[in-house]
Amino acid sequence: MANEHFKSVERPARVMGGIGMLLVGLMIIVAGPVIIGMNLGDKPVILGGLAVSGLGVLFLTGLYSLQPNEAMAIMLFGAYRGTDRTNGLRWVLPWYTRKKVSVRVRNLTSDKLKVNDRRGNPIEIAANVVWRVEDSAQALFDVDDYQAFVNIQVDTALRDIASHYAYDHGEEEAEPEMTLRADAEDVAARLREELVGRVRVAGVAIDEARLAHLAYAPEIAGAMLRRQQAEAVLAARRLIVRGAVGMVENALADLGERGVVDLDEDRKATMVSNLLVVLCADRDAQPIVNAGSLYG
Repeated sequence: MANEHFKSVERPARVMGGIGMLLVGLMIIVAGPVIIGMNLGDKPVILGGLAVSGLGVLFLTGLYSLQPNEAMAIMLFGAYRGTDRTNGLRWVLPWYTRKKVSVRVRNLTSDKLKVNDRRGNPIEIAANVVWRVEDSAQALFDVDDYQAFVNIQVDTALRDIASHYAYDHGEEEAEPEMTLRADAEDVAARLREELVGRVRVAGVAIDEARLAHLAYAPEIAGAMLRRQQAEAVLAARRLIVRGAVGMVENALADLGERGVVDLDEDRKATMVSNLLVVLCADRDAQPIVNAGSLYG
C-alpha cells in the first residue's frame, strides 16, 4: 500500500503572555550591571554579571506580537508544536522557532486565460476569488507555497470550467444548456465548488468565486459579434411576423363578426398581404388610393 500524504492539523500552542516576561527579562538584564558594580575588582563576578545580562537578552528574544487575524506557528527543531492566535505581546521559549501567517481575507484576481469552451471556441476568461487561510498548519507544512498554490489552482479550475460550458447558446438547440455568459451565477457556484476541493489540502477556505472577465478571443470576436447581431435581427423578425399574423387574424375576425364588409377569399388574401407588408416593412408604408375594382 502506497504511503498516504500526512495531513497536518492546527492545534493551540502552549505560550505565555508577553508583558510579564518583558518585565522579567528587563530585570535580568539590569541585574548584570548591578552585580558588576558591587564587585568591580573581582573578574569572575564581572564575567558572571555579563553572563546574567546576556541571559536576559536571550530571554527577551522569546517575545513576539500578533495583530488581529494573525497566527504564529511554533516549532521545536522542525517539529510542529501548535499555533498561537491570541493578539498582543506573547512569549515562548527562545529556542522555539516561530513562523507568522496571516489569516485575513484575501482577494485574488486571476490573469486573463485564453482557453477553449465546450464547442472549441477560443475565449478569454478570468476570475475573482475571495479566500483565506483556515488551517495554518496545513498552509505552512502541507504545501510548499500556499499563495502560489492557490494561484495555480484558480487557473486550473478556470480551464476546467471553461471546457464544460459553451460561451453562449447556439442557433438551434434541442434542449437549453447552461452557458458561461447566460448562467454566470451557476457557473460561479460550480467554480467555487471546484476550488474548495482543490485547495482543501492547503488549509485554505474559499469564501466567494466569480467570473471577472469573459469575452471571445480577438481572432474570432468580430465574427462572433456579427453572428450575434444576425441572430438578434432574426429573433426580432420572428417576433414582428408573429405579432403581425396575430393582428391580421384579429382584424379579419372583427370585420366578419361586425359585418363591416363582406370579403371573399381573394379579397381576404389581398387584405392579408397588404397588412403584412405594412406591419413587417422596415419603412413606413406609402398609402395608395384604389378607386377601381379589385377585379379590374
